[in-house]
Amino acid sequence: MRVGTFVLAAQFPGQGQGEALHRAVRTAEVAEESGLDSVWLAEHHFVPYGVCPSAVTLAALLLGRTQRIRVGTAVSVLPTQHPVALGEQAALLHLTSGGRFSLGVGRGGPWVDLEVFGRGLEAYENAFPESLDLLLRWLSEPSVAAEGERFSFREVAVVPRPAEDLSGAPGPEVVVACTSPASVRLAAERGLPMLLGMHVGDQEKAEMVALWRSSALAVGRTPDEVAAVAHVSAGVVQISDRPADACETLLKAMPGWLKQGLDAHVTVDGRARAMRDPVTYTELLTRLHPVGTPELCADRLAATSERTGITRFALLVEGSGDLAATEENVRRLGAEVLPQLR
Repeated sequence: MRVGTFVLAAQFPGQGQGEALHRAVRTAEVAEESGLDSVWLAEHHFVPYGVCPSAVTLAALLLGRTQRIRVGTAVSVLPTQHPVALGEQAALLHLTSGGRFSLGVGRGGPWVDLEVFGRGLEAYENAFPESLDLLLRWLSEPSVAAEGERFSFREVAVVPRPAEDLSGAPGPEVVVACTSPASVRLAAERGLPMLLGMHVGDQEKAEMVALWRSSALAVGRTPDEVAAVAHVSAGVVQISDRPADACETLLKAMPGWLKQGLDAHVTVDGRARAMRDPVTYTELLTRLHPVGTPELCADRLAATSERTGITRFALLVEGSGDLAATEENVRRLGAEVLPQLR
């Protein structure tokens, strides 16, 4: 089992954006010091829900500040970017970090981002498969041309080629954020691991893993190939000597952050959107995820792994909104929870 952190660079009420970013950087540094496996970085635009607008840029900084830990994007929003440009950045980080970079990609939402970056609603609604396939080709072939509905260009050389990594690795890992049966099948058909969100429980995640497995086998992937893919489960972790204290920490801080962050999202086409009640959502997260004593946290992670078959975790550690408390949370995760899982 591999346990890492999920970093949103969340701006809590009363905090500055620089403060949120500083906490994000420190979280990654402390995660490596504490023996965690990975750091996964979220990407958002124009909202205090998360103030990191470029997960690959922050990943580059963190890869330069660390020596061992894997750094991934969770996720780079593909409809707002050109897949070739993202592929070039991913190859660069893969090669210069000794293979420590993972590229998580997702479809994102129908937000005003699509208007600002000139990509349009079509990029969100229909173009994700084409973008993903072009990205995968860029990361695996020596030269690439495109003749698709959205991307069309003459053959060009792939520079730098990620396959030239001195370790012999084929290129950076690509992970797909999956929230629907269609996205699960998309990832399965391409043999890519899934990143599953924190808003769903073990039963739904187990069903998505089962759908991924059956879809991968249906397109001819072997049982060994299917078994070798390691999916990632996002969640929340808050450690305290008493379960009630851990829950109270999150319930004091997270609803205010969720309300101001989620309320700031603007749809590109004015469509109605239903946002979760912040308090109810926080309470749900405390029930679904490792929130409580170190023993309880270890038990919940082990139970999720047993029920779903998922062996990698990306856990939100900054739910308190406080830098010192976040650092303590990460250190306790490494010192008091990981040994129980090993």
